[in-house]
Amino acid sequence: MADQQVEFALDLIRKYDKSGPRYTSYPTAPQFHEDFGPEAYEEVARATNAEAPKRPLSLYFHIPFCDTLCFYCACNKIATKDRSKAVTYLDYLFKEIELQGALFDGDRPVDQLHWGGGTPTFLNPDQMRALMAKTAEHFRLRDDDSGEYGIEVDPRAADSATIAALREVGFNRLSVGVQDFDPKVQEAVNRIQPAEQTFAVIDAARREGFHSLSLDLMYGLPFQSRKTFAHTLERVLEARPDRLAVFNYAHLPDLFPPQRRIRDEDLPAPEEKLEILQYTIERLTAAGYVYIGMDHFALPDDELTRAQQQGQLHRNFQGYSTHADCDLVAMGVTAIGSVGATYSQNVRTLEPYYAALEAGELPVFRGYELTGEDRLRRAVITRLMCDFALDFDRVEADWGVDFREHFAAELADLAEMAADGLIELMERGLTVTPRGRLLIRNIAMVFDAYLRAKEGAQRYSKVI
Repeated sequence: MADQQVEFALDLIRKYDKSGPRYTSYPTAPQFHEDFGPEAYEEVARATNAEAPKRPLSLYFHIPFCDTLCFYCACNKIATKDRSKAVTYLDYLFKEIELQGALFDGDRPVDQLHWGGGTPTFLNPDQMRALMAKTAEHFRLRDDDSGEYGIEVDPRAADSATIAALREVGFNRLSVGVQDFDPKVQEAVNRIQPAEQTFAVIDAARREGFHSLSLDLMYGLPFQSRKTFAHTLERVLEARPDRLAVFNYAHLPDLFPPQRRIRDEDLPAPEEKLEILQYTIERLTAAGYVYIGMDHFALPDDELTRAQQQGQLHRNFQGYSTHADCDLVAMGVTAIGSVGATYSQNVRTLEPYYAALEAGELPVFRGYELTGEDRLRRAVITRLMCDFALDFDRVEADWGVDFREHFAAELADLAEMAADGLIELMERGLTVTPRGRLLIRNIAMVFDAYLRAKEGAQRYSKVI
């Protein structure tokens, strides 16, 4: 087994704690532009059918509705209690499925599928069945439970019948939002979710035979402390989820208006926030979890852990994945896809989404076509984010460059990180040390040509 330990080095975290991308794509979204629209997307999508071998597909569906508004949320969502909005939304989403499905050959299997939001379980079981059935009409879904089919679940909007319906329609992975079990924290962020409600969903998922269960936590929320968060961790560990995502709350009220309801004075001090993170890492490691990277932990036998050990881990808009070879087709308002050597994003609000589909057009409003240099740097950043290592010989063989010559400026900039013990810089590669793994974003940022040109660094959250 590869060394996958992580070391909490407070002095280095303070030194390197600056804003930067999460690298679910490279180039990142600030580089997307509106010159790339529906026609460009369709041309690229059809061209992928001529590739040999054809890549399998990954489908993402964005369900934007939420019954209540969580004040910390930075996602694209629509808070409403009007369930009829889902009826209209699905009518148009079905139109998009038809348009997208017509672009891709029917022999390309869907190896990965994900519903995100918002709250996908805003849909009732009959609507879920209808959405999956419509998808199956236009795409070749796996019918043997071998695909990686996941959904984000809010326990406040799900019960045992919901979980059974999700399994019935083909989902085999659940991501369950928790954030924190402390009642005072929950009240401050407007997410009242008793632990019993969460465990009922977890128990139902286990009964229904889901392959993988992931829980989402968040540190840095109002009224959190190391002591209170420790109680949440202990309750979570009772459930022994396959994966845990422990996200940093980025307080950016100017960008995300709901966060204005969170008072600055209620947030934990930076020192307390770091203590929460340090304790979380130490406790999860002691409990047998492996640090995959970028807030994610998994059990040693989880497929993410195995993929990382085998050098096959991938990263996309849904986070870490075991499917590196798929074209990602994204549907729904604001959804972002990656087809061929391009990225594309749908319009962000309902009215233009509906209008485009009413006119028989895809609702793509911006995107990006990667250059050769972009693809090279994406490969370098992806391997760093997924492997905590970089093999110069492999890069040279794959991309036909002399690594040390091509990245001379970057290697010079890495010298300080090597001196600080974040990386071991060798003649033919580099390895991220346990103390550098929490700062993997900083290391990857060295290879980001757009950040090096000082384009858009202020758009991102802090790395820690």
